[in-house]
Amino acid sequence: MRIDHLAFRVRDRNATVKFLCEALGYKVQQEFPIYFDDAHTDMAMCTALEPPEKLDAPVPWTTVLPGPHQQEYHKPPEIFVSEGTPSSVVGQWVKQHGPGIHHIAIQVESVETTMREWQAKGWAEFTSDAPLHCEGLTQVFTKPSELTGVIFEFIERGQFGFCKDNVKALMESTKGIGIEPQKLKV
Repeated sequence: MRIDHLAFRVRDRNATVKFLCEALGYKVQQEFPIYFDDAHTDMAMCTALEPPEKLDAPVPWTTVLPGPHQQEYHKPPEIFVSEGTPSSVVGQWVKQHGPGIHHIAIQVESVETTMREWQAKGWAEFTSDAPLHCEGLTQVFTKPSELTGVIFEFIERGQFGFCKDNVKALMESTKGIGIEPQKLKV
C-alpha cells in the first residue's frame, strides 16, 4: 500500500494550485471540468498535480534509492484539487465542511478485495455498492471513518492521471454525506 493522492476541495482552485506548485514544487498534470447537469451550470473544475519527482512509468509501490546505503522510498503522492459552483457536490461540501482535504487515496493491489475485507471487519461503509471502473483504473470511496474522520479512497491503477467519468461518479457518491463519521466495529 502507498498513498496514491491527496484530494482537496477548495474555494479558490487557482490560488490553491499556485500555492502547491510554488511551495511544494508540484506541476500541473491535467485540468478538466466535471458537469453535473445538462446546462453546465452545476459543475466542478479539477486540477491534477504531479509531484516534483516526475514519474515516467506506471506508479511503482516503492523505489530503491541508489548508493551505498540503499533505502526503500515511496514516491510522493499526486494531488487533486477541485472547486465547485455553489450548488455542486463540491461547492456544497466546501460550504458545509470548509476547504481542506476531502480524502486520502490509498493504492492497493485489488480494490474489490480491500473493499470486501474492510466491510467484513466492520472498518468501513462505502459510498457505492461496487467499485467504479475506467480503463486502467478502479476506485471506491469509504464514508468518513469514525476513527480518523477521513474519507479513504481505494485505487488500483495501471496508468497515471484521473478518469473524468470516475471522478464525476465518485463526487456524486459523496452527495449527502454529512460530517458525522460512520460507526465502526473495533
